[in-house]
Amino acid sequence: MSAPDLPTPRGTLTSNRSLSDLTWLRVGGPVDWLFQPADAEDLADFLAQLDPAIPVFPMGVGSNLIVRDGGLRGVVIRLGRGFNRIEIDGLTVTAGAATLDAHVARKAADRGVDLTFLRTIPGSIGGAMRMNAGCYGRYMADVLVSATAITREGQIVTLTPEDFSFGYRHSTLPAGAVLISARLRGEAGEPEKLHALMQEQLDRRDASQPTKDRSAGSTFRNPAGFSSTGRADDSHELKAWKVIDDAGLRGARLGGAQMSEKHPNFLINTGNATAADLESLGEDVRKKVYESSGITLEWEIMRVGDP
Repeated sequence: MSAPDLPTPRGTLTSNRSLSDLTWLRVGGPVDWLFQPADAEDLADFLAQLDPAIPVFPMGVGSNLIVRDGGLRGVVIRLGRGFNRIEIDGLTVTAGAATLDAHVARKAADRGVDLTFLRTIPGSIGGAMRMNAGCYGRYMADVLVSATAITREGQIVTLTPEDFSFGYRHSTLPAGAVLISARLRGEAGEPEKLHALMQEQLDRRDASQPTKDRSAGSTFRNPAGFSSTGRADDSHELKAWKVIDDAGLRGARLGGAQMSEKHPNFLINTGNATAADLESLGEDVRKKVYESSGITLEWEIMRVGDP
């Protein structure tokens, strides 16, 4: 794909850009074009003028993503500084799609708004909406008032929670649509208590998850169909980590990829893994868990691109 095929935006357009340093797992090949728009109007104009035959992939901070070693065809859109503002009005928080989930949780807590479940969720608000991210019994679907997106045709649209058809780790959006902001409504709380609760959640996460390792968070969705509640009566029988552990796969390795010894539902790059190592190990785990328990694990990590 040559430059004349593409519109000329005000933002940054880079050809043949490696994506490995933009993902938490640090693997993957190049994309034909990486576009970092200056603002919403720049993005809308670019998409409106872009040849409809050219595929578009909106990318967040790469926290839940394996880009395959052959890279991606088309245009990857990555939102940056123009899309990370936070505004708080009463219990309503409006956040740009590039804003980190943890940052939204902290800023909301400062103003007495309880969005504490976002504190330990890796990634950005755009990705959290797309995946209906959640933990401790709360999900994006529970707090989303509305969202703003730009369609593949360059139209700026407002979406309701119904437009997302939220499910467990799932939402439905038109192909190529780019989320640019979300309005969230939290519950009232005392800032000191909210910050204390978030610190408690962080301590629990650090005690049970390999937060110092190079991972992409949970690898597979829980077969139970819901996240950990964090309560003392939380059942682990149909948790992904439990069925992986029961199949004897804690610490399983392939090349530079490993299922974490600390939390077997975390796929980690021990230092020299390829995307193929990581995906192949994940598929091996799925096969062996099915042989062991009859349960088919579903990927939570998104895998894109060419082998």
